Amino acid sequence: MSRGICPRVNSCGSLWILSAVVLAVNVIDVDAYSCHEVRTAFQLRQVGPLHRVPETPGTDVDLLICKHQGPSCCTRKMEESYQFAVKRESLHNIHSYSYELEHLISGHSDAFQDMFQYLLSFSQGHLSSLLEGTYSSLSRHALPHVNQLFSSLSLYLRGANVSVEAAVHQFFNNLFPLAYTRLINPGIEGSMMAGSEMGDCLRMIRQDVNPFGTYPAVMAQELAKALGAGRQLGLALEEGVEVMNATEHVSLSKDCVKGLVKMVYCSHCRGLTLIKPCVGYCLNVMRGCLASVSELDQPWRRYTSLLEQLTHAMAGHHSLELALLGVRGHVNEALLYAQLHGPLITATVDKVCGLTTGEPTGMQPTSPEVTTSSVTSSSPTPSAAPSQPLPEQWLGQLAHLRSSLPLKPSKNNKHSLRTLSREFLMYLQRYKSFFAALPEMLCEGENVVDDSTCWSGDDVVESYSGRVVGNGLHAQKQNPEVRVRGADPTMAEVKDRLDRFIQETQERFPKLGQVEAWDELGSGERDEGSTTDCDDEDGCQASGDGPEKTSHTEASSEGKPIGRQPGGDSPHENPSKPPSVKVIGASPSASWARPWSLALIFAALCLQWTLF
Repeated sequence: MSRGICPRVNSCGSLWILSAVVLAVNVIDVDAYSCHEVRTAFQLRQVGPLHRVPETPGTDVDLLICKHQGPSCCTRKMEESYQFAVKRESLHNIHSYSYELEHLISGHSDAFQDMFQYLLSFSQGHLSSLLEGTYSSLSRHALPHVNQLFSSLSLYLRGANVSVEAAVHQFFNNLFPLAYTRLINPGIEGSMMAGSEMGDCLRMIRQDVNPFGTYPAVMAQELAKALGAGRQLGLALEEGVEVMNATEHVSLSKDCVKGLVKMVYCSHCRGLTLIKPCVGYCLNVMRGCLASVSELDQPWRRYTSLLEQLTHAMAGHHSLELALLGVRGHVNEALLYAQLHGPLITATVDKVCGLTTGEPTGMQPTSPEVTTSSVTSSSPTPSAAPSQPLPEQWLGQLAHLRSSLPLKPSKNNKHSLRTLSREFLMYLQRYKSFFAALPEMLCEGENVVDDSTCWSGDDVVESYSGRVVGNGLHAQKQNPEVRVRGADPTMAEVKDRLDRFIQETQERFPKLGQVEAWDELGSGERDEGSTTDCDDEDGCQASGDGPEKTSHTEASSEGKPIGRQPGGDSPHENPSKPPSVKVIGASPSASWARPWSLALIFAALCLQWTLF
């Protein structure tokens, strides 16, 4: 029996010895490495208090996120620290990318506003110099109204609730009493001050009397169109800054934070502090975390397209610059128009407002105070004229030609609105797909590894075998790494706000998408003889440009001036021709409406050099 039992006893002893050896080996394996590298990484990344990291791996650790078989250098307290750290690090990485875009938008918003104010200041000085140098008799009283006009335009461009049309018409309403008493009828200026009842009457009836022709309406229309696009661009850029501010405060869900800890720090629990996540694995985690942010992709693409359209409408073909530079020309033409039609204006005003003097001087044919639209030169005296003067219509053509010459600022001035717009559009191209590409940007470079050895969230693998999902909330239903429960309320509100702004802008500017884009990203080369656009460094004066602008020198084939006449509502209601007024350098001859011959242009240019 004993012999029969002994083999069994010996067998049992052998099993016990083997188990002891295995346990000893396991203990040796545990002691073979410490948690020194984990402690170092924990300290360098400022994850939390260093005392939370054990000296050696534990075998009976109850973890919630980084669960795995075998010893671990992590504890429950470390997992809590990892959650705070990974959330902080992820938000910092997101902000580092969004900050670039926010800086682009806010920086160009300030740059555009500075450029707008520069152009306003330049145009205001341009108009003030005209009044001071050419209409000196009314300039002192008119300059406050000039300041008021450009102050209103400045507020409008900054987004204030101001009407461009109302500001322009108010300016001409205030200008009419000054023009009436100092240009048309200078003899009654002492008895009829601008603030008197007579002045109030003139301001009230200005649009009915129409002393300035169509120039106030054309000027208001051009300014409203060009400045409207600039104003809306400024508002759109402010909206973009608000969107980026909201995305910086994006919240990461608990499921997202757990997925990030598993991706970034769970490998540390095994002592693998240098292993990097697989690319596909990282994309799944980040797309799950940023699912609500990715919902901004489509409205953001429409928003960037809207920015392009507004920029084209504002700066294409120098629209805003020409509109502001054209203010001087419109005011000059309006004052010339009033002087040319002085007798008819006086007769109309006399019927409505009455006069405080006897026979007004405006009833006699008089010459306007200005003969050309030059800002600095005064009216040439008859003695300064050539011994054999050209016909009056040629002199008028010369005046019109000089008022149409484009401005030529210094070639050293490279800071134009067109240059700024081209730069802005060039940078904007890079950020059209920002919200769709954000997860990919966070999963590139040193953050991930696309080699044969990477971290899959559970182990070291040769390649990630999970399905890589797309962007957006709908795609996250198939996400194997992060559970997405629903849309983030803040991001949903931002999306609705952006959609609403785009819709309101499109309703306000229904033809915005039809604006022809200029070659903003081209080489800048163009034909030397092209006149459809201005050079980047050249300013252009709007007065006299384009078929839609009517000069005071234009007339119909019967000799009747084109456009609405003082006292009438349309060209047909007052068919009578105004009294003949001899004007040096401006004659209402019907021949002006015909094309110029080469000889006429040559003679006019010769006269220009003779006079100046």
